Amino acid sequence: MILALYLTSLGLGESRIGLLLTLTLVGDTLVSLFLTTRADRIGRRRMLVVGSLLMVAAGLTFAFTRNFLFLVIAGTVGVISPSGNEVGPFLPIEQAALSQVLADRIRTTAFAWYTLAGSFATAIGSLCGGIIPSLLQRHGITATGGYQAVVVLYAALGILLALLFTRLSPAAEVRTAKQDATAFGVARSRGVVLRLSGLFALDAFAGGFVAQSFAAYWFYLRFGVDPSTLGAIFFGANVFAGISALLASRLASRFGLVKTMVFTHLPSNILLIVVPLMPTLPLATAVLWLRFSISQMDVPTRQSYIMAIVPPDERSAAAGITGVARTIGASAAPVFVGLMFAQPRMHSLPFLVAGTLKILYDLMLYRGFVTIRPPEEAD
Repeated sequence: MILALYLTSLGLGESRIGLLLTLTLVGDTLVSLFLTTRADRIGRRRMLVVGSLLMVAAGLTFAFTRNFLFLVIAGTVGVISPSGNEVGPFLPIEQAALSQVLADRIRTTAFAWYTLAGSFATAIGSLCGGIIPSLLQRHGITATGGYQAVVVLYAALGILLALLFTRLSPAAEVRTAKQDATAFGVARSRGVVLRLSGLFALDAFAGGFVAQSFAAYWFYLRFGVDPSTLGAIFFGANVFAGISALLASRLASRFGLVKTMVFTHLPSNILLIVVPLMPTLPLATAVLWLRFSISQMDVPTRQSYIMAIVPPDERSAAAGITGVARTIGASAAPVFVGLMFAQPRMHSLPFLVAGTLKILYDLMLYRGFVTIRPPEEAD
C-alpha cells in the first residue's frame, strides 16, 4: 500500500516509479516460471523456501538504498509485490499441493477459505502499512523513515515465511516425478493452458492499471488522504474481498465455476469505472468497497477450475504458467499508469481502461470455456 508513496519520498518521479514496478513484475515472472516448473522435480518445499529468501533480499534492498539501478536489480531478481497481491512462486505451488490432498467436491470450498485467509492477511497488512508510518511520524520520524520501517517489516516477514515453509508436510510433494515431453511440464493440457493463459494475461494487464499501490496513490492525489486513512480504506476493501470468496464457493456449487467467475466479475468491473466519478472520499470509498465485495469471487473459482481441468501430474506447471501469464500481463501496465499519473488530467483514466478491458476478458472467457466443465460438474 505504501510502495508508491515510499518511492516518491525517495525522490523518484512517477515515470521512473512506473518503470521500476514494471521491471519488478517482469522479474517476478521469470522467478516464478523458473521455480514452479521445477518444483515437482526438485521439491515444492525447497522452491517455496527459495522464494521466501528472494522476498527477504528484495525487501532489504528496497529499504536501505536509494540508488535507482540497485532498486531495479532488486526488484527484478527478488520477490516484491507492487500490487498488494501474491507474487512469485508461492501461489501456483500451494495450489498444486492443496489439490493433491483434496477431493474434487471440496476443492473449490477449500480454495475459498484459502483465499479468505489471504485476503484477511492482506487487509491486516494494509492497516499496518498505514498505521505504522503515521505512528512513527508522530514520534519525530520522517515520512520516508516511516515507509522504510514497513519495507523492513516486509523483509522480516519473508524470514518468518521461509521458516514456516521448512515445516511443510511431505504430503505436499509429488510422490513420483514424471518426465515431461515439454520443457514447461504440460503436454495433454497444453492447448487449454495456453488459451487460459492468454485470457488471464488480458485480465491481469487490466488489473495492473488499478494495482493497490496505484489505487492508494490515486486516493492520495485526488483527496489528499493520509497513510492511516489509506490503511483503513484498503483494510475494509480486503475484508470484503475475503468474505466474498466464501460466497463464491456456494454460487459455484449451484451455477458452475465459469458462470460464477464471469457473472460476478462483470458488475465489479462496472463499479471500477464508477470509482473515479465519485465527487467525495466517502462515496469513492463506498463504491470501492462494493466493488471489492464481488470482485474477488472469481479468484477461488479460477484457481479451482485450472486444477480441475488439467491432469494431476501437470497441475504445478499449469498453475505456474497461468500465474506467469498474469504477471506478464500486469507487468506492462505500470509504465502506462506512471505516464497517466504524470498528467493531472489523466489521473482517473486507469480506472476506465481497467474496467473496459476486464469486461472484454469476461465475455471472452464465457464464450471459450462455458462448455468445458470440471469433474464435479460433469453430471
